[in-house]
Amino acid sequence: ITRYNMYPSAELNGDGRPGVSSGKVLAAIQETAREQLPRGYGIDWAGISRDEVTAGEQGIVIFWICLVFVYLVLAAQYESFLLPMVVVLSLPPGVFGAFLGLHLAGLDNNIFAHMALVLLIGLLGKNAILIVEFAEQRRREGMAPLAAALEGMRLRLRPILMTSLAFFVGLLPLAAATGAGAVGNRTVGTATAAGMLLGTI
Repeated sequence: ITRYNMYPSAELNGDGRPGVSSGKVLAAIQETAREQLPRGYGIDWAGISRDEVTAGEQGIVIFWICLVFVYLVLAAQYESFLLPMVVVLSLPPGVFGAFLGLHLAGLDNNIFAHMALVLLIGLLGKNAILIVEFAEQRRREGMAPLAAALEGMRLRLRPILMTSLAFFVGLLPLAAATGAGAVGNRTVGTATAAGMLLGTI
């Protein structure tokens, strides 16, 4: 008698069709089990499938840890709890862009998408830091806060557009990858490129 967590069990092994992600396979199994299994029966995961199911929530936790870490580092750098909020508030459009790009491309929210989100925190944060750093210097020289912010935006717009668009164009081959490992490459490339584009706009 096969047992799993002391319950009588039957072990099933399987794989999806070529081109179908493991996330979609797991979701299909859960839906089928919910609809077809009689009362008193349930499913659980083992091995890599268990790791994938439990790792889904870790990406969100890691993202928030990175966000808090960036905020605290910037708070120490600027000696202010308010200025880093400007940098942190520049990130939501990029995160939305990443998920929008994944949705439009038909890709899953997986570990590669989570890596892209962590990457976006640094890249979009850098753009905001370029403006905030310059504006803060001008404010310390006696310029009014609004005038300093407008001056920082005017002078830093060109370098931000140059670096962001160059990075976006550099990601396009990754977003259109083919061959072995293409889905992972396309997920990272699409999420980062879409997030960078929308975050820069």
